Amino acid sequence: MTTMSSSPEQQRFTASECEISNLMSAYAYRNDDYDISGLGDLFADAVFTLDGTAARGRTEIEELARSIIEVRADGRSATTHELTNIMISVDEAAGTAVGHAYWTLYRTVPGTPRDAVLSGRYLDHFAYRDGRWGFAERRATTLWSSAT
Repeated sequence: MTTMSSSPEQQRFTASECEISNLMSAYAYRNDDYDISGLGDLFADAVFTLDGTAARGRTEIEELARSIIEVRADGRSATTHELTNIMISVDEAAGTAVGHAYWTLYRTVPGTPRDAVLSGRYLDHFAYRDGRWGFAERRATTLWSSAT
C-alpha cells in the first residue's frame, strides 16, 4: 500500500492552485449571472483586456461588462462560458501566478440548443495580496467567432 504525504510547501502550492482555478471560474459564473458588481470585485485591483480593449479597476470593468453582456428578460446573461485546458504556474515566493485557459462562449436562449458563438484564450496574471490570490491582469483573446 502506498501512502501519500505532502510537505507544508506542497499543501500551500495545491491550495494556491485551487484558489486561482476558482478565480478563473468565478469570472465565468459572474458573467453568466450578469453579476456586474461581482465582476467589479474580481477586477477591483486589476486590468481586463478583451481583444485590445482594456478596463482598469472596478468602475471600468463594470462599464465594459454592461456594454458587452447580452441580457435576457430574466436578468441573466444570454450566454454561458465554458473553460478548458486550464494550466496554472505558481511562484509562491514571489506571490505571483500565471494561468492559461481556452474559453468558449455559448448563446443560451431558452427552448433552443446551446450554440457556440465565440472561442478564445485567457492569459491571466495573479498576485497574492492581503492573504489571498486575486487577478492582476486578464487578457482575453478571441480565436474564433461564428460571425466570421
